[in-house]
Amino acid sequence: MLLNILDILLVWFVIYKILTLIKGTKAVQLLKGIFVIVIIRIITLYLGLNTLSWMTQQVIDYGFLAIIIIFQPELRRALEQLGRGKLFARSSMQENEERDRLIAAMKKSVSYMAKRRIGALVSIEKDTGLNDYIETGISMNSDISSELMINLFIPNTPLHDGAVILQKNRIAAAACYLPLSESPFISKELGTRHRAAIGISEVTDAVTIVVSEETGGISLTVNGELFRDLSIDDFEQRLRKAWFGDEPTEKATSRWSWKGGKK
Repeated sequence: MLLNILDILLVWFVIYKILTLIKGTKAVQLLKGIFVIVIIRIITLYLGLNTLSWMTQQVIDYGFLAIIIIFQPELRRALEQLGRGKLFARSSMQENEERDRLIAAMKKSVSYMAKRRIGALVSIEKDTGLNDYIETGISMNSDISSELMINLFIPNTPLHDGAVILQKNRIAAAACYLPLSESPFISKELGTRHRAAIGISEVTDAVTIVVSEETGGISLTVNGELFRDLSIDDFEQRLRKAWFGDEPTEKATSRWSWKGGKK
């Protein structure tokens, strides 16, 4: 009994790893096609459609050989990874690579906008959902790239006013409205973007990035704390820790209170 349960669990684990391996590749579409053919085969057998049943059976019989020919590069790469012992570690590697890509995209876009004093407001969803605020903006559901992030905040464009909200590794929406903080202790030198960043951090666990239009300063709000005038390297480390929980190396950064004084 225990061996049967272990056998089933191992089969499901292998299937899960295979699906993880082919995720985001053209093999996913092939897998969908195979499911369609199998369903058609079952239906034809049930209804007694002999000719169509024979045709689908021929596709299934010779399909395995066709898969080997069509996906020879992918299969060879998978076998090479299996030989190196990296097949099951690939999902973790892909996750780390994706994190690095997202951080690099945000760093590049923020650096570009800060140098040119292009105002920006970006809120990153974590555990607390931001769907209520996403609905106030324009839906996008786009891949995150530095080029797109920059273009969204170019002055006098339709989507530049408001916040961009990120969900996981996607741009969920642009031109969103965030709640402004009503705290009386916020420094008068802070504008609407900073107040919105502080406001969303008061009611959610979102990480929010602000680029000042007046000074080009880079700020970050996390759990009600505002970190102002960050260097681009400090910003990268703070963002990585807040977004993914990676510990930054010890480096001097300036944490400011809402009244504008350093802590």
